[in-house]
Amino acid sequence: MEEMSNNNNSLKNEMRELKIFKLVLNCCVGESSDRLTKAARVLEQLTGQTPVFSKSKLTIRSWGIRRNEKIACHVTVRGEKAEELLERGLKVKEFELQSKNFSNTGNFGFGINEHIDLGIKYDPGTGIYGMDFYIVLKRAANRVSIKKRCKGKIGKIQAVTKLDAIRWFQEKYDGMVL
Repeated sequence: MEEMSNNNNSLKNEMRELKIFKLVLNCCVGESSDRLTKAARVLEQLTGQTPVFSKSKLTIRSWGIRRNEKIACHVTVRGEKAEELLERGLKVKEFELQSKNFSNTGNFGFGINEHIDLGIKYDPGTGIYGMDFYIVLKRAANRVSIKKRCKGKIGKIQAVTKLDAIRWFQEKYDGMVL
């Protein structure tokens, strides 16, 4: 009887393991000019994917932004490339995040001030851009709530919480949460 309980404890449930669903890199410039195209080029160098441009929803005169003006660009990365970029981004932050960086739904994000810290060479023609990292964590069988046909609900046990995300970050990257 004792041998069975030890074996059950040593086996992990694959359906409970957290995985990186996606990583979103956002670079907001605040204007639709040459700086925005240079920021898009930086994101393309970093990820190897073409970035998508985001438009402003409102006109803000004090900032000089008009409605529907392109002001930012972002890239969504999945799989092994996402893990590699997250590792490089966390090295810049020295594997230290604050508890307010984690959301109640188990996602977390942080920002860096200089893209050259990620390993890209400095180019005087391009300049230096900061960017935001946003990581979405999911468990297996998440597709049940997303799919179009025979859609279902995810139970409370299977949903990712803030504590789950913090625990995953501390175990996988030996990170500190301040």
